[in-house]
Amino acid sequence: MADFSLTHSLSGFFSPVRFEADILDCVVTGTIPRELNGAFYRLHGDWLYAPKFRDEASLSADGYISMLRFNEGSVDYRGRYVRTDRYNQQSAARRQLYGYYRNPHTDDPQVRDIAHPGRRTSANTAPVIIAGNLYATKEEGLPYRIEPNTLGTLGPTDFSGAWKSQTFTAHPKFDAATGETFAYGYEASGLASRDVYLCSFDRSGKITWEVRFDVPYPSMLHDIALSKDYVVIPGGGTVTSAERLKSGRPHWGWDSNQPSYYALIPRGGAAADIRWFEGPQRSIVHTANAWNDDNVLTLDAPVANGNTWPWFEDVHGAPFAMNDFTIRRLTFDLHGNSAQPLEEVLFEQAVTSFTRIDDRLMARQNRYIFVQYADADRPFESHLPDDPRLRPVNCFGRFDVIERTVQSYFAGSTHILQEPTFVPNSPDAAEGHGYLLGTVHNLKDMRSELVIVNALTMQECARVILPFRNAFQVHGLWASLADLPLV
Repeated sequence: MADFSLTHSLSGFFSPVRFEADILDCVVTGTIPRELNGAFYRLHGDWLYAPKFRDEASLSADGYISMLRFNEGSVDYRGRYVRTDRYNQQSAARRQLYGYYRNPHTDDPQVRDIAHPGRRTSANTAPVIIAGNLYATKEEGLPYRIEPNTLGTLGPTDFSGAWKSQTFTAHPKFDAATGETFAYGYEASGLASRDVYLCSFDRSGKITWEVRFDVPYPSMLHDIALSKDYVVIPGGGTVTSAERLKSGRPHWGWDSNQPSYYALIPRGGAAADIRWFEGPQRSIVHTANAWNDDNVLTLDAPVANGNTWPWFEDVHGAPFAMNDFTIRRLTFDLHGNSAQPLEEVLFEQAVTSFTRIDDRLMARQNRYIFVQYADADRPFESHLPDDPRLRPVNCFGRFDVIERTVQSYFAGSTHILQEPTFVPNSPDAAEGHGYLLGTVHNLKDMRSELVIVNALTMQECARVILPFRNAFQVHGLWASLADLPLV
């Protein structure tokens, strides 16, 4: 029985959706640019059955993938659950079998598997393309391959045995200049382990380089950055241990006494070549971009001074207080004696952590960062639950890191924006010449919409109207006909 009333606190617009759908030729306002010929994929978290614990993180919700297929000015929608082992076990039992986020000790005995925690992944975080294949990913387990047109689940993969980690990131990085994809898994050998497995794929999907190393202490390593010579992995703040998991707590706690750390791994190098930096405690969930010359590596990212995870309790008992992200620049002296990066706040405006760039500039110096944020000066004419994760995020911002200016787009007084995705208007277009795609919650009309915004003028071109609420998106991905075999 799927009774959410006893354990699930979100309600109204944010209630689980729990259905799959197909819509032919969606309702559109405005005019969809003809250059948009491809598919916009989104991964959601949508509970199939109510979580076991009322304080469970939404990070554990079941994976759901949707596609908005653009072709000649029209859009079709499709949404399907990712048929993970977790989904299949629950649907067969017709009840929730899984406990706290990334803690198999709290699972029902029917599915409990301490030695293979990745098998309980919900695959709900980011759609990813590697070598012409589409995957649903989540950092707690292996990726699930998805058929790009039907959204059918083809199953988990370890890349024919070549992948040597129990986990696989939701944020691999593709270098368009070299055709390499860099991916990693942390807690690679099991729960609370310190080892990280990092590799590069070539355009055909073959692993051409790999390295394994240990981090100073187990911490959430959600995202990385790529420069032309280095992979940068930031960590710190979140902590776990075998003892914590055995005691039945969620995987992560927050330790305000632990400093942040940064691993700078030379592309193609060995573990002994890694340069380690340490800084004051920071929360870095996502990165924007990185680049380097012979002397300095520069990393731009949304950074907060403390805990940004409402579900992760302070291990010293301090009450949760949200720390705001601001876009900052960290510079690492590659030849100096300092083991701490320099930090500069580029913009004082508080933002979410969901920064995106024109991905063709990955690993090279870029100009624009796109991210959604809450503008308190804009009107808000709806209601949100009393939840620090659910502020009225009503604007997309184009942050110019060279001129240090911001140009914004406002979605509406009853709308909450999700992550923007940049799509160039042609393969050889200049940086920023293209469109932002992003879904919004229409709280008044209880439906989801997709906005298409000119990324240069930050003016709306069109809006796709769905006749229902869509589950909350985590990350999105644009795929052209050159990226996937779309029909």
